[in-house]
Amino acid sequence: MRCWDASALAPLLVAEPLTRRMEALLREDPAVAAWWGSPVECASALARRAREGAVNATQEGQALDRLAALEGDWTEVLPSAAVRDGARRLLRVHDLRAADALQLAAALVAAGGSPGTLPFVCADARLRAAAAREGFRLLPR
Repeated sequence: MRCWDASALAPLLVAEPLTRRMEALLREDPAVAAWWGSPVECASALARRAREGAVNATQEGQALDRLAALEGDWTEVLPSAAVRDGARRLLRVHDLRAADALQLAAALVAAGGSPGTLPFVCADARLRAAAAREGFRLLPR
């Protein structure tokens, strides 16, 4: 199992430069752990692309269908006091936005507090840096 951030899930939904790498990672290990808020973050990214004209309505609908299929198969880290409190701590020690702190806190919960046991799949440079400092093995390399 690997913990996937929304920045890594998005290339699975629409064609991007990282799409092939993320698809390969998913094929290697299809067991996905994802934060409860990841579908909202992915939907936000898709809506932004649609507003910018990068995807049309049909492509956006197909991407949302792919997101629903992924979501149906993954292990979801639900909102909890541990995630909330972990995010607060992460905001104090890392240069993160609130949603990224929640993502990383959820990954820590999924890893049972032992980040070295669960690879973290992420495409966001700031979140990757914080995850590395927390002890996660990062993918893609």
